[in-house]
Amino acid sequence: MLKKTLSALTWLCILITAFVSHPAWPQKPPKSKTPAQLKAAACCAEAEELRAQIANLSSLLSDLSAKQERDWVSVVMQVMELEGSTKRMESRLTDAESKYSELNNQIDIMQLQAAQTVTQTSADAIYDCSSLYQKNYRISGVYKLPPDDFLGSPELEVFCDMETTGGGWTIIQRRKSGLVSFFRDWKQYKQGFGSTRGDFWLGNEHIHRLSRRPTRLRVEMEDWEGTVRHAEYSRFALGNELNSYRLFLGNYSGNAGNDALLYHNNTAFSTKDKDNDNCLDKCAQLRKGGYWYNCCTDSNLNGVYYRLGEHTKHLDGITWYGWHGSSYSLRRVEMKIRPEDFQP
Repeated sequence: MLKKTLSALTWLCILITAFVSHPAWPQKPPKSKTPAQLKAAACCAEAEELRAQIANLSSLLSDLSAKQERDWVSVVMQVMELEGSTKRMESRLTDAESKYSELNNQIDIMQLQAAQTVTQTSADAIYDCSSLYQKNYRISGVYKLPPDDFLGSPELEVFCDMETTGGGWTIIQRRKSGLVSFFRDWKQYKQGFGSTRGDFWLGNEHIHRLSRRPTRLRVEMEDWEGTVRHAEYSRFALGNELNSYRLFLGNYSGNAGNDALLYHNNTAFSTKDKDNDNCLDKCAQLRKGGYWYNCCTDSNLNGVYYRLGEHTKHLDGITWYGWHGSSYSLRRVEMKIRPEDFQP
């Protein structure tokens, strides 16, 4: 029994010695990755890189948005400042025009006093500017016509053109500065409005009275390039208020292109509160003036005053289709009348 035990111990020692002295047991080599696993790993790397790029772009967009907002605020502030500056300039321009007009008026009065040899009195029975001209009033400017006792008309202040084609013209309308709105009601167009030294409408009642005898009409126009054109009509008359101040015209002559008043001949006057046109539309509302609207216009000399560059998309400006078309608003217009038999 002892012998068997020693033998077993001997074998056990041999096994332990062999296990300790023997190198590490061989390990299985790692499994190689499949193509699909390699592709998935690459996609994950690309996804991570895209996420990083998106994060960078988001940061850049955020910065750009913040900068754009700051720039926009700056632009708005500059525009507001420019608008304020423009208003101040317009105010100064208005003051300058007023002072210039007043100075011109004072000069005209001084010239008139120095040049006139005939004194204007009620005994002169002055009818219009042509009557003044025949009595040696030869300087263009503002005059006062005496009242008409027969018609019950009051004293009337007028502007006389004593120079154009012999003079003797009574100005019935002027547009040159845009400081007076012509989008007025029936009563204002009847009585007249504005300043005879600036923009004005003499008044339909006065124009009717001045055109009772055979009268010639002259329309002078100037565009924003400084070119001047005119249109004349051998006969001009305005009906009374019962006839809605209907327009009557004779033959056309001049260099203002096609006759742009012919379409308005024998047409009643319309305003924003009294629609007398021949159209379903209310032309006075559409064209923003008082005029002999037919349906609606070939001319609109009492439309909105648009300055250079402001009128190209509008049809309600101071238009004369025969010259510059329907969307060009003129820089200056004057309408003036004198008797047909006037002799300078």
